[in-house]
Amino acid sequence: MKNLQSFSILIWANKSKADQNGLLPLYARVTVNGKRAEISLKKKVKPANWNAQTGYMQGGSTEVREVNKYLAEARNQLWNIYTQKQTSAEYVSADEIKDLFLRNDAPHKYLLEVFDEHNQAMADLVGKDFVQATLTKYKTIRSKVAAFIRHKYDKEDILLEQLEYNFVTGFEHYLKTAEDIDHNTAMAYIKRLKRIITISLNNKWLLHNPFAGFVCSMRKVERQELTEEELAVLAQKNLHADRLDEVRDCFLFSCYTGYAFVDASKLTKENLVTGKDGQLWINTSRTKTDITANVPLLPQALAIIEKYRDHPYCDVKNKLLPIKSNQKYNAYLKEIAELCGIKKNLTTHMARHTFATTVTLENDVPIESVSKMLGHTKITTTQIYARVKEKKVSRDMHTLRSRLSATGNHG
Repeated sequence: MKNLQSFSILIWANKSKADQNGLLPLYARVTVNGKRAEISLKKKVKPANWNAQTGYMQGGSTEVREVNKYLAEARNQLWNIYTQKQTSAEYVSADEIKDLFLRNDAPHKYLLEVFDEHNQAMADLVGKDFVQATLTKYKTIRSKVAAFIRHKYDKEDILLEQLEYNFVTGFEHYLKTAEDIDHNTAMAYIKRLKRIITISLNNKWLLHNPFAGFVCSMRKVERQELTEEELAVLAQKNLHADRLDEVRDCFLFSCYTGYAFVDASKLTKENLVTGKDGQLWINTSRTKTDITANVPLLPQALAIIEKYRDHPYCDVKNKLLPIKSNQKYNAYLKEIAELCGIKKNLTTHMARHTFATTVTLENDVPIESVSKMLGHTKITTTQIYARVKEKKVSRDMHTLRSRLSATGNHG
């Protein structure tokens, strides 16, 4: 049974806020269980025309009739909000009724309209607070939401106040079925939609959260990387084509530095510096996070830089490496994998995984150092790479056996 509450509405003219012409602003005072909330009705009246007993204007003019009609509608609207909330909630406050009344009286916002405003504001800040890739992701999710609205509701847009929990779950189902998108990618899209909803809530364009109760859960994914043996095969294979040779070398460079495709493609000779240890380093920051990601160069990476020192593309573009478009790069990697007999799906990001696991962690480089070189902001991000391989466990236990045997400590 719902809690019984006392509720009243008083329409009154505020004499203390009379304007320079003597007109009094009208307010609605909502009282629930003795607690009040006052709402400006954005109407003004002459004191002589106001009847404080009835809460209406007196007289027969057109203006009086229009104001009184507006006041009657305001009363009805406040009563309706109260009674509707009473049927769906245990308790409703005076402030909540005020918020709902003002929301109903405000211009209505649409979901894709908010998306467009957000994306335009982000576009204005590309190169300052955001990178182009982030804006592209929001444009992609906007197009997915627009397609879902057409698919589900046969509309071009949807009012924010029409969004319910089933909109979010329906969108998830649509992404996984109609768009054939995997779970983690779907969750990444939904997180960006949630950002737009949060903006709407913060601006009070939306008064209830359709994401309440929805959990954006990510499933654990087995990340692939190349083994030492596969790296050796890749490095030694004669590919008989300059285009494949260049792509193979650029991929190997990322395997030995941890740089993602977008970051490796931007490197210039100015990024090469001599560190305090007297060795050559690459000093830069990651495009994605703008976090410093300085890496001391291994001999394999240095050899690749030296190989392309006088390459025409590198000279013209002032680049360290001849990295071309991402689309061709991945296509060529597939071709290279076939030629090398590597069954794994080579991608630009696999090189980063290979650096984190095969090249560093499996060779006893501390995870804190790996995290710093990868440009991660949190150590927990690096820990996704820290799967301990049987080979390393075997090697570590062999070292332990040798140490125990040498000391004669057999238990």
